[in-house]
Amino acid sequence: MNEGKNKFEYTYSAPTEEERAEIESIRRSYLSPEPGGDGGKLARLRKLNARVKNAAVCAGLTAGIVGVLLFGAGMSLSLSFSRYAAGIVLSLVGILPMAAAMPLYKFVLGRGRKKYGEEILRLSEELLNERK
Repeated sequence: MNEGKNKFEYTYSAPTEEERAEIESIRRSYLSPEPGGDGGKLARLRKLNARVKNAAVCAGLTAGIVGVLLFGAGMSLSLSFSRYAAGIVLSLVGILPMAAAMPLYKFVLGRGRKKYGEEILRLSEELLNERK
């Protein structure tokens, strides 16, 4: 009569590989790196890599945005205010930073790689050799 109340059921499902990878990623972000261990070197490597890439992206985006704003202001002068000469000149001036955005990005990226490249390569070699 009380058999159903004393019954215990348990089901278990293991996380999939994708879930396991996500769990490990989240877990690693909360582990504090040891001062002299791989965590410090890896953190330094990530920081240097981000510094190189972010500086280049920031320079390219800034040039592109300034160019688009100048170009738009020139178009606005021409179309809305019938100031054709000033609008065309301002639009042409705006084309210059837009055209220079990608070369500027590549220049700043190359300069950053030249400046931090040796340290990034050294740190990556140390990390790869320690893990073997």
